[in-house]
Amino acid sequence: MTRRRAQLKLLSFNIQVGLHTRHYGHYVTRAWQHVMPSPTMHHNLDRIADLMRDYDFVAIQEADAGSLRSHYVNQMEYLAERAGFNHFGLCVTRDLQPLAAHCLGYLSRLSPARTVEHVLPSRIPGRRAMTIELDDAAGRLTLLVAHLSLSAPAQKRQLHFLSDLVPHSRPSVLIGDLNCGPEKLRTHPGLLRSGLWVSAGTPATFPSWRPRRSLDHILVTPDIEVQSLVALPHTFSDHRPLAAEISVPLAA
Repeated sequence: MTRRRAQLKLLSFNIQVGLHTRHYGHYVTRAWQHVMPSPTMHHNLDRIADLMRDYDFVAIQEADAGSLRSHYVNQMEYLAERAGFNHFGLCVTRDLQPLAAHCLGYLSRLSPARTVEHVLPSRIPGRRAMTIELDDAAGRLTLLVAHLSLSAPAQKRQLHFLSDLVPHSRPSVLIGDLNCGPEKLRTHPGLLRSGLWVSAGTPATFPSWRPRRSLDHILVTPDIEVQSLVALPHTFSDHRPLAAEISVPLAA
């Protein structure tokens, strides 16, 4: 008898707090927008929310939880409402109030059974991850949403930490901005031990205006079928969104 499966559409997006970066020079000329409110931020957030409407689960990195630079708007809550998601969650990674409240989080059309926040090991504090466990309708899928450090030693420790969180009894996904290429992920002993799979064709997502580096990833355990994995053409941030369609086995 063929086992029933759930079809899910996933999206991972580093939204850079809604800032529209078009070339490297903007990191200098628009640096003020990381601490002061930008008049174009809300319009860009609306475009990002419209993109997210088509997905079942969205992992978001580099959002703001409500501070001066975001006009005191909780961007996770705003995106959830604008895109029509019933469930969302976030964790603040660096609280620099009143100027900034860095956070990562998720939007979900399926009800989370459990959500846990994790502090990732790092010499410089401020990196976090979240575990989201979905219910039977999604095959009891576990999703690990993460945004890793820039340094290679910190990434190595953080990937070991995340690998230890992968449950052996549930299909699992690691999704987010991992700040490293697929070659490092394919050879990481923790990921190999956990069974997370790295596609040979991981698309480039950074920089959005001329993608050359594969920094954003959606890794799955072998019981999940990846039916598509693409970097979308949208340039709403300095990263392109990464989208996947997956098939998850349901309980008999």
